[in-house]
Amino acid sequence: MDVRLKRAYDAAARSDGPRILVDRIWPRGVARENADIAYWLKGLAPSTDLRKWFGHDPGKWQEFRQRYFRELTAEDASEDLGKLKNLLEEHNRITLVFSAKDTEHNNAVALRDFILDNRL
Repeated sequence: MDVRLKRAYDAAARSDGPRILVDRIWPRGVARENADIAYWLKGLAPSTDLRKWFGHDPGKWQEFRQRYFRELTAEDASEDLGKLKNLLEEHNRITLVFSAKDTEHNNAVALRDFILDNRL
């Protein structure tokens, strides 16, 4: 299973596989027709309250991950988590697309860890 990460502002590549936007809101300045997003799974994004609390503060990273993983295992995320699981079974590679400037501390990084640790 190959789960890649890419900012929404970076150009799509043929090697990306299906590109899945995992943010709750559409990235600013990115035209939908040019984004090459195959799926937008809003249910996999952290809640608005959690996103605002985190604020991409690296000091809150571990606590953010724990809270986010709890949200991912809640019933609210189950439908989109099921869709993601199906995509992982259908494709050798997927790319999780995010808009955060911080490429090391964002929900897509945490989601990839969740996927790989839980072997979805």
